Amino acid sequence: MVNMVYVIGCHLTEFNRRKDGSSYRDWVCETFEASLAMSSLERKDIDTLIISNESDFFTFQLNPSTVIADDLGLHKVEIVRVEGGGASGQLAVHQGVKSILSKKSQYVAIIGFDPSASYLPSETVKQLYSNSFDSLTDGMNGVTATALYALSIQLFMKKTGLNETDLANATINNRNNALHNPGAHLKLKHNQQEIFASPVISSPYRRLHCSPLSDGAASLILSNKKPLNRISAPNIIGIGSANDMVNLGARDDIGEFVSKKEAMKKASSMAGIRANEIGFAEVYDAYAGAQFQAIKALGLSSDFLKDFRDGHFSLDGKLPINISGGLMGQGAPVGATGVGQTATCAMLLEGKYHKNLQIKNIPKFALADTHGGVGTLSAVSILKSNI
Repeated sequence: MVNMVYVIGCHLTEFNRRKDGSSYRDWVCETFEASLAMSSLERKDIDTLIISNESDFFTFQLNPSTVIADDLGLHKVEIVRVEGGGASGQLAVHQGVKSILSKKSQYVAIIGFDPSASYLPSETVKQLYSNSFDSLTDGMNGVTATALYALSIQLFMKKTGLNETDLANATINNRNNALHNPGAHLKLKHNQQEIFASPVISSPYRRLHCSPLSDGAASLILSNKKPLNRISAPNIIGIGSANDMVNLGARDDIGEFVSKKEAMKKASSMAGIRANEIGFAEVYDAYAGAQFQAIKALGLSSDFLKDFRDGHFSLDGKLPINISGGLMGQGAPVGATGVGQTATCAMLLEGKYHKNLQIKNIPKFALADTHGGVGTLSAVSILKSNI
């Protein structure tokens, strides 16, 4: 790549259920100021602001990007808002990369946020998420996101041999990682019996297999210039996105995330690497089984089930997955998720992540992966270490 894209600033607020009276505007300011300080830039240096959040229903604010620009003191800048369901944050990262590579921008601020937990009753949020599928055939007929994910994983389990013990162990692994993440929503140490005893939501998914509704924000500052004070700032070297049919019944294989496979193919081609060169990954685990579907679709393992059972995806394994705790542990403010994943990868590649989660032998490449719907719109980014 002739024109490089450096991550010169990154930050995540805590992901949790806010009970302190603060709003998404407070969290956005918090994360932007932290990323700006890390970048050593001044406010006037930012020439593009990219915002990602899933729904105006969560914020009660139409056109939030201009309000946020005012709050941040950013004026006479290009403003772009990106929305793609659960893929929103990662698509915002892609928009920032494209803006840098096209030479339209030199310093891009990307901010993802959502008050998914504290603004609305959980039943209302569940209904809104149902309407993020085809509202006429699914949402308005009472079909929930959990039911659709459950249908997909049932077929995947039948095809691959994945079982309920594997689902429990994935949950345990991710939430064990979250125990060491100060900003994580669910810092819980589970055991298999506890998970098997939790209520069934939509078989095989139980309550503890699900990611929480979370509040929070995350930010990045991208540039085509390497900061002089941080020569170890990582690069984003590959991006890719693709979609699949919205209605599961219209797909060739309901259990496979075909869009994710295509997105990874595009990102790998742009990065000039193969999937097996990835050293760690943050993948979209809205439900425990979705993590396995992602690993397979992304091509991160030739035998994902054996590798998982052998511990290869654990914190001290050959290919750590969801070091942050993932959505199940760190939390899931939708618009912030993809931005936060990319920020996490950047910090890990620079050796600046949380003490008990930082990989000692830093690999060369990392992957951030998100999707909206049940693998309906997928977006992935590949980052490269400069250590």
